[in-house]
Amino acid sequence: MLVEGFGEVLYWVSIGLLVFTVVAFADAAVRRQDAYRAADKQSKGFWLIILGIAAAVNFFFGILNFLPILGLIATIVYMVDVRPAVRQAAGRGGPRRRRGGSSSDGPYGPFNGGR
Repeated sequence: MLVEGFGEVLYWVSIGLLVFTVVAFADAAVRRQDAYRAADKQSKGFWLIILGIAAAVNFFFGILNFLPILGLIATIVYMVDVRPAVRQAAGRGGPRRRRGGSSSDGPYGPFNGGR
């Protein structure tokens, strides 16, 4: 009974990793090629190949093998490092800039020490 429960947990972890990798692959597919170059990251094709292989490995192998762990690492690198840089290079996801105001303005209005 305990082994069956552990097997079910591993099954759902494998499904979660597969979904995570497919989401990263879809995100890489919709980004523009020039944004990867502007962000000084590997090419779009490189990330599509790496994430596609990671998704295939996650689909065909169990979580207890070594290859899905490598795919997970590649997916995490894409989501944590490459995706934010590409989004910012494409003009989305960067810090929001307000028009006007002074340098002493805070996020909720002027910050002048209560004066």
